[in-house]
Amino acid sequence: PSTLERVEVIKGATAIYGNGADGGIVNYITKKPHANKKLESTTYVGAEGALVDINNTVGAKVTQTFSGQLNKLGYVASGSFRQTGIYKDANGEVISPFYGLGETSQYSLFGKLNYQITEKQRVELMYNYFSSNQDTDYVPQVGVYGETPTIGVLGEDLGQDQGNRYNHNAQLTYDYDDIFGKTDFRLNLYMQDFKTVYGYTDSFYDPNLGYDGGQSSILSAKKGARFNLKTPYTFGEVTGNILYGVDVLNDKTEQELVDGRDWVPQMDMTNFAPYAQLKTLYKNFVLKAGIRFENINIEIPDYTTLTRYNVGETTPNSGGDAITGGELDYNATTFNAGLRYNKWSVFKPFISFSQSFSIADLGRTLRSATENTVNEINSEAVIANNYEIGFNSHLGRTNLSGAYFISTSDLGSTYSETASGAFEILRQPEKVYGFEVSMDTELARNVNFGTSVSYTEGKIDSQDSGDYDTYMGGDRIPPVKIVSYVSYKWNNKFDARLSYIYSGDRNRFEPNDNGSYTYGKGPVDSFNILNLTTNYQLTPSTKVGLGIKNLLNEDYYN
Repeated sequence: PSTLERVEVIKGATAIYGNGADGGIVNYITKKPHANKKLESTTYVGAEGALVDINNTVGAKVTQTFSGQLNKLGYVASGSFRQTGIYKDANGEVISPFYGLGETSQYSLFGKLNYQITEKQRVELMYNYFSSNQDTDYVPQVGVYGETPTIGVLGEDLGQDQGNRYNHNAQLTYDYDDIFGKTDFRLNLYMQDFKTVYGYTDSFYDPNLGYDGGQSSILSAKKGARFNLKTPYTFGEVTGNILYGVDVLNDKTEQELVDGRDWVPQMDMTNFAPYAQLKTLYKNFVLKAGIRFENINIEIPDYTTLTRYNVGETTPNSGGDAITGGELDYNATTFNAGLRYNKWSVFKPFISFSQSFSIADLGRTLRSATENTVNEINSEAVIANNYEIGFNSHLGRTNLSGAYFISTSDLGSTYSETASGAFEILRQPEKVYGFEVSMDTELARNVNFGTSVSYTEGKIDSQDSGDYDTYMGGDRIPPVKIVSYVSYKWNNKFDARLSYIYSGDRNRFEPNDNGSYTYGKGPVDSFNILNLTTNYQLTPSTKVGLGIKNLLNEDYYN
């Protein structure tokens, strides 16, 4: 977060991005150099700890950033180190370290250079490195579902430190304004290389190879290029622009166990997608429309699925199947269109339609495959049709917005747990729908209030009969959520913000005959969280802040 300048949320699908950009885009804008200084230095030092039981919970973070402008060259360089203590819940119990963020050492390096080649040309190079690894003295003590949570107890972890070994991101951007006529050109080259190690589990028990368990890791390398042209146009009272280009991505991802056993073979994906996005303004109307041509090829080698055993048994319960590799091809044309009417500030209605294209979790399909060739695996991509209608209003000092949406797809990607504990993807029609309403207003001078309510529901057509008769699980559909805040500013020196989060309950499923619940179908209880953050400007160059998470010490379990 220390390298971010701001975060943009762009709702709705767009033709510019694909392959998973289903409901919108979260755009992380990294810091840029300030043009009026040759050298600017910022030092951040912070600490955190649990107020219920502070023993061994104290963590610290230090960040150093340099930035500046030297004639045509701008630069930003930042380094950060954070160490977290033990994470505890409202009762002082140690939270389970499995997939946890407690007792981690986190390193981050960030650098950016931009150079103004000419008045119309500029180039920018960005690099970011991140690593977060957990070194814990605790092991999970499994709880009883619905009664007691899994907690951390002192013990020896049999596996390696879990966490993100490395995550390298680099990006080169070249801009040429008015490359011909009034058309602007942008070239974007990028790469990512990362490795993540997950927690140790006895589900990888193999008596024949002498393994009591194991832990999986994901290795992924991405290389991509995106170039586009932006051309403005005018026809009488109609003005606008069209953005068009090509998006190319190569992604090589595999999942293996730390001990060397293969779990998911390397999937070599190449995505080639021409696209065009149009924006038109006519009087008080704003029209946006786009088209994207997705062409994806995935190469998969021959492999053998991982042999699985129940702990203590010598006969496998699954796996050991020889799978013939092959190629998977996905081709689709997706559209989006939206219309907004901007005449009245008190009521600006809009309506939109967009299609999104994504591939279901292919790795999960491959690691539990039983067919002898890849071509026989049901891995068809998911195309979702998203419909939305809503409004924005500005009434004096109050901003109000609301939207209702429906998203449908003929092929879903919902997980289902089999009797053996494995997961499969249900390729059945799905419908997700809901609404969101939000408001921000100035209650008094320097006092602002805001709130939002979001509700989502989802159902599956389990019989493919047109009747959506089965609710989706909690891994896909959250309960109702309310987020509110009150903020106060004084004399440009002091600010405070009290934020409130309510997560509702959801109970859509009956227990099994033995009284237990399958994956994602357990009942969810509501909880309330109150957070406080304050900042005070001691001097023009020094600020101090204090925050308290979970101010009322609500006891809840994620």
